[in-house]
Amino acid sequence: MGVIEDVYEDLDTDVAFEEFEAAVHDKVEQMGGLADEETAAMLIAHELEDEEVSGVADIAPGMDEVKFLAKVIGVGDLRTFDRDGDGDGDEDDDADEGRVINVDVADGTGQVRISFWDRMAQSVADGELTVGDVLRIKGRPQEGYSGIEVSVDQAEVDEDAEVDVEIRDTYRIEDLSLGLSDVNLQGRVLATDSIRTFDRDDGSEGRVANLTLGDETGRVRVTLWDERADRATELDAGASVEVIDGYVRERDGDLELHVGSRGAVEGIDEEISYDPETDDIADLELDEMADLAGGVIETDPKRTFDRDDGSEGQVRNVRLKDETGDIRVALWGEKADLDIDLADYLVVTDVEIQDGWQDDLEASAGWRSTVTVTDPPTDAPGTDGDTGSDAGTGGRDGSPGLGAFGDGDASADADGGVTADEPADGETIQFTGTVVQAGDPVVLDDGSETRSVDTEADLRLGEEVTVRGPVRGGRIDADEVY
Repeated sequence: MGVIEDVYEDLDTDVAFEEFEAAVHDKVEQMGGLADEETAAMLIAHELEDEEVSGVADIAPGMDEVKFLAKVIGVGDLRTFDRDGDGDGDEDDDADEGRVINVDVADGTGQVRISFWDRMAQSVADGELTVGDVLRIKGRPQEGYSGIEVSVDQAEVDEDAEVDVEIRDTYRIEDLSLGLSDVNLQGRVLATDSIRTFDRDDGSEGRVANLTLGDETGRVRVTLWDERADRATELDAGASVEVIDGYVRERDGDLELHVGSRGAVEGIDEEISYDPETDDIADLELDEMADLAGGVIETDPKRTFDRDDGSEGQVRNVRLKDETGDIRVALWGEKADLDIDLADYLVVTDVEIQDGWQDDLEASAGWRSTVTVTDPPTDAPGTDGDTGSDAGTGGRDGSPGLGAFGDGDASADADGGVTADEPADGETIQFTGTVVQAGDPVVLDDGSETRSVDTEADLRLGEEVTVRGPVRGGRIDADEVY
């Protein structure tokens, strides 16, 4: 066995030996005797290893050139555009009309769009390429209009190669991979953001907004561009939608689904299930990212503050409790405006666990987090699968509220207060507790139950007080506060 065969045997490539050998001899000739066959073979092997990818999913925009094998799953229409000729009057001036055609290809790892230009584009349009053909492709990856695209330098049909491809009409979130386009995906709206504007390089104004969608396999951030951004203001959390013709990109290491002018987000009647696996509050550790779920046992008023750059920020704290413990959650920015009340059940994802007040841990819900008011799962503490006689009634829609997180036979009143034995309306009672919510109403907590109180007294968070007065509509109408 010669040196060329030795190098080829150690090379993991789909390139035929005859093609490899020919490339080695060409390299020797190009280098004018400066390289022998072994050196040239090593150089060609290095080039092949740099260029070949193991699958479509490995293609990234930063690569100079890639080679891969994929099956044609869709052929677009030929498009023409104006291009400046060189003006010398020869036949090349006919190139002032450019041609391009997009072809979707896939393998077992994913899908990507490739672009043929000019003569190659015309050949594809003339029927030299059909759906089902397997191509050996060499080209340059780049960020395209709908995600990663490969501009084709060379492509040939390989009639002997086989590529197993599963083409999906509808994707699940766990099926998404970098480079996918024409993605249809159904999900439940977990959170929405407001529309933001920005200036493009050409001086025009762009618009962008975000949704977070979940399904039974996970969740994904959806970025809506320009005219599609309005959908973020038209949809409510809990709605079921279908993304049509989305494309997958990466941001900060996470996959995102983008929707441009070709795509859409439409409401659907089908109920999409989203039941995330969440972390126990008792097991949280400093500096980790976590997903939390539980009942709201405390809400603070929204606070505003000035940032170093002179802009105004806002934050609101709520306290979340599950069967293992409770934790304060800081809601930053627009999340501070969310309609969250005592006894609501929250799912809060992608929060950062930080040092909080008095050395307690605190969860910080920033721009990447989602905050969703939802029904508790059927196996939540104190529920029996449908609300049950032992479940609380503090939820907005009759679902279990704080009672699901209380002790014994506690039940939630209409404003979120929890009592073991609910006094009759008009009965005068006395209650001592710590102020866990200031405002209207004031909420007191004595460690085992909470009470909502109507009072004109100026009470501060954390202050321990005793109130006395008759119960009216589930609240204490305080005649005395001391």
